[in-house]
Formats: sequence, structure tokens, C-alpha cells
Amino acid sequence: MIGSAIGGALKIGGAIFGGISASKAMKKAKKNIQAQQRKNQDWYDRRYNEDATQRADAQRVLTITQDNIRKRNQQAAGVQAVTGGTEESVAAAKAANNEALADAASQIAVNGERRKDSIEQQYQQTDAQLQNQLNNLEMNKANAISQAVQGVASAGAGVADAFDGDLDAKFNKGEWVNYGN
Repeated sequence: MIGSAIGGALKIGGAIFGGISASKAMKKAKKNIQAQQRKNQDWYDRRYNEDATQRADAQRVLTITQDNIRKRNQQAAGVQAVTGGTEESVAAAKAANNEALADAASQIAVNGERRKDSIEQQYQQTDAQLQNQLNNLEMNKANAISQAVQGVASAGAGVADAFDGDLDAKFNKGEWVNYGN
């Protein structure tokens, strides 16, 4: 009987320890997932709110376009001075060059909007994956608690059976002592 009781107590302790260990591991995993969510949110906030015209690639396009425009304007002014062209032709060339700069800037804005859409999509996918991980973690936690409770209940039933079996054996052998009288 004592051996059964000790075995049952060890089973109960093991079930409780396993439940506690599983709970600690899940808390740590939950913290890690929540940290990933914060990083994802920070990344999204930083990238989504960037000014597309201030990015290095956009600045390079604008600088090259401005340099080309400056060269064309100088060339148009030089041609006008040498050949005696009209000021209207120089003005038309400058207007065309300014339109090219405006087109480059609007293309950068369009690309910036596409980029924002891509960032938002990537953020939402990552967020959904992290939410699924949290949901799975909660389901696993519930399963671990259920298993721990079942283990404790099973071990408790085993201990109770051991005590009942010992009492039944004593009663059947005539060792039963009535302590109430």
C-alpha cells in the first residue's frame, strides 16, 4: 500500500511538474512571438511612413534628371547664342526639361505608393502568421493543462484504489478493527 501511495504521489508530482514546465515554455514562446510582433509593427511604421522622394534611389534619379536638364538648358542657350535662335525655342526647351523633371517626380510618387502597398501586404502576412502562432500556443497551453489535470486525476485515482484495495484486503482477512466503539 505504501509503495502504491508513493508511486501515486510521484505521478501527481510529475504531472504537476510537467504542467508547470510546459506553462513556462509557452510563456517564453509567447513573449518571443509578442517581441516579433513589436518588431514587425516598428518595421511597418518606419518603412510605410518613409518619404519616397527622400530615398537614396529616388534622390539618385532626381539628381541625374536635374543634371541632364541643366546640360540641355546650357546646350539650348549655347545653340541660341551661336545660331541666333529665338528665346521662344530656349523657353520651349526649358519647359520640356521641367516637364521631364515633373514626370520623374511623379513616377517616384507612383513607385512609392506601390512600395507602400507591398509593405502593407508583407506586414499583414507576417502579422497573420504571428497571430496564428499565438493561437496555436494558446491551444497547446490548453492541451497541456488538460493533460496535467488528467495525469493528476489518474494518479489520484490510483492512490485511492491502492487505499481501497488495502482496506478491502484487511476487511476480507478479518483484520478490520472497529475504532469507533
